[in-house]
Amino acid sequence: MRTIFRDPNGQLRNGWWILIFLLFVLATRVVHAPLVAALKALDVPEAWRDPLPVLFVLLATWACTRLRREPLSSIGLELDRRWWRQLGAGFGLGMAALALAALLMMAVGGVQFELQPDRSASLLAWGLYGFVFAAALEELLFRGFLFQRLLDGIGVWGAQLLLAGLFALAHWGNPGMEGATRIWATVDIGLASMMLGLAYLRTRSLALPLGLHLGWNWMQGSVLGFGVSGHAAAGWWQPVFADAPAWMTGGDFGPEAGAFGLLVDLVMLVLLWRWKGRAPAPAPAMVPVPAS
Repeated sequence: MRTIFRDPNGQLRNGWWILIFLLFVLATRVVHAPLVAALKALDVPEAWRDPLPVLFVLLATWACTRLRREPLSSIGLELDRRWWRQLGAGFGLGMAALALAALLMMAVGGVQFELQPDRSASLLAWGLYGFVFAAALEELLFRGFLFQRLLDGIGVWGAQLLLAGLFALAHWGNPGMEGATRIWATVDIGLASMMLGLAYLRTRSLALPLGLHLGWNWMQGSVLGFGVSGHAAAGWWQPVFADAPAWMTGGDFGPEAGAFGLLVDLVMLVLLWRWKGRAPAPAPAMVPVPAS
């Protein structure tokens, strides 16, 4: 029985930690539904309910790290100056990557942009607010505790490929996920997952993948007005599609279902692969003190 539950070092195996984490997440879902219903009854606006899923996943993660006698920061949430710099750099790079995909679409005549008459700074700010929690939820779930236990258990390639499949599968119920769009979007979302996973591996922090995810989504939805994984977004600009096929631009689903979005993700993946990264220096090994 020891080999089933514990590794040769006597530690609980990663598979059991993954099961414990998933059970904690399921337990928070039981609390989440009645809490949301109660807040709705109190007429609490939906925007103020957005942080709840993130807080519950953080709670499940905290419970697992406490059981492992590790700090919550061990999953990549150090929140020091280096962390915030990486978050900002990722945010800018994510915006630039999406802008590049849009420029490529414009270059082939697939899309044009019109300024929205009701654009405002508050629209951009509220869009950023919503996308912060959406990106944080997905990064905590797919690049947090679960990813790190998979890395330790089955290695980099196994963890990356498995979570790429799960990340794509998690988006299958999104609006517009049908026909050729399903194929293009599934491939691109899987590649995006591997790119974000590589961003974590190069830094051992959630800051860079979170920034990339947030910058891409905010530029895509709140600034340029594209759909975000099939969900309509009110943007500062409004895309007007020409006669280019949907497989090229992604159509209403967004650039994730288009050739140029896929191309940019591939470029980002290669750049991160070639980058050596800036992972924090490992902590010095503890030297046992001889008994006196």
